[in-house]
Amino acid sequence: MQQLRALLLFFVFHFLLFTSGSAQDSSRLRISLLTCTPGEELYSTFGHSAFRVIDSALLTDGRPSDIVYNYGVFDFDDAGFYIKFARGKLNYYVAPEPFNDENGYMGFRSLYQSYNRGITEQVLNLTGEEKTTILNFLKNNIKPENRYYKYDFFFDNCTTRLRDILKKQHDSSFCKKPVMPDGSRFRQAIHQYLDNNHKDWSKLSIDILLGLPCDAVMTAEQMQFLPDNLMKSLDSSDHKMVITSQNLYSIQQDTNRGSFFTPYVCFTLLFAVIFLLGFVKNRVVQGFLTGFDRFFFFFTGLLGIILVLMWTATDHQMCRNNFNLLWAWPTHAVIAFVSNKRSWVKKYYLFTAVALTLVLISWYFLPQQMNNDLVPVVALLIYRSAIKAKK
Repeated sequence: MQQLRALLLFFVFHFLLFTSGSAQDSSRLRISLLTCTPGEELYSTFGHSAFRVIDSALLTDGRPSDIVYNYGVFDFDDAGFYIKFARGKLNYYVAPEPFNDENGYMGFRSLYQSYNRGITEQVLNLTGEEKTTILNFLKNNIKPENRYYKYDFFFDNCTTRLRDILKKQHDSSFCKKPVMPDGSRFRQAIHQYLDNNHKDWSKLSIDILLGLPCDAVMTAEQMQFLPDNLMKSLDSSDHKMVITSQNLYSIQQDTNRGSFFTPYVCFTLLFAVIFLLGFVKNRVVQGFLTGFDRFFFFFTGLLGIILVLMWTATDHQMCRNNFNLLWAWPTHAVIAFVSNKRSWVKKYYLFTAVALTLVLISWYFLPQQMNNDLVPVVALLIYRSAIKAKK
């Protein structure tokens, strides 16, 4: 009887020791999602995401290990950086960095505070095994042979990488609940950030470069390419994905209301000035208009060439099937330097005026959402084409 009692006590003791050891192993790790607010620079306009891993078993100067795994790192010194960036072939990589300042090195938190960018932390509801698996994956991913990936703003970025890790290692149900209205499109998603930050000229440039694919309706999972949307998805998941959420740093509110000189205002003023100068029968003024036409049509044609190259010579999926080529014709770059005395040149300008008038009439009915700031530009192309066809 005593032997049986001793045997039972032995098993109970080791069972408690095992379970307490597992609980300790589970509690020593804390993995959270950091979501940073937009910054002033265009590349930071849409926010940022990163994983924060605290390991209380690893102590440095009496403090637990506190590391951020950042998938949004790129190297300006990379050979051919700008060419690779333009062609969509630039490699980004994941890098570990301390959350707090260490040995004179500015940590993740201080860096984002210095740029007045807020940080929200969501502690993730993960099992001990899931935390260990994710940490091992991250450690393996930062190895030189694994750390690089070809960045895609919409489909493979610093946020989607974290989403995919959670999908694979934990649960994918949080990807099925939309956090934006049904029917939301990629272009609408990025517009809200550009409008909120008064980046009218950036919005215009982006709208010119991005083609029809950007007007596709997003799935619930595709909405999570934006850091804010991934954060909202975790908060609203039917399965409890977040244990606690806290604001680590609140931004100082920006009082900037934007500039009066928006693209629409500038282009409308340009149209008005050129239109009025057309009535001035002065040799100097007419010479200026001739020079302006040459520059205007050449620049429009050059833009069309760039759009063709972005469509055919790069890996940017969203730059394909670009309807801006309906008004930015590459042939304008050549015709700008051809004498207007030739009859076929006059016919070219007449055809341009008629075709662009039809484009302007159908502006709001095209499959691709066109930027309204360009309406005065197209109207000016029509006007100057008609004048040159008449001469």
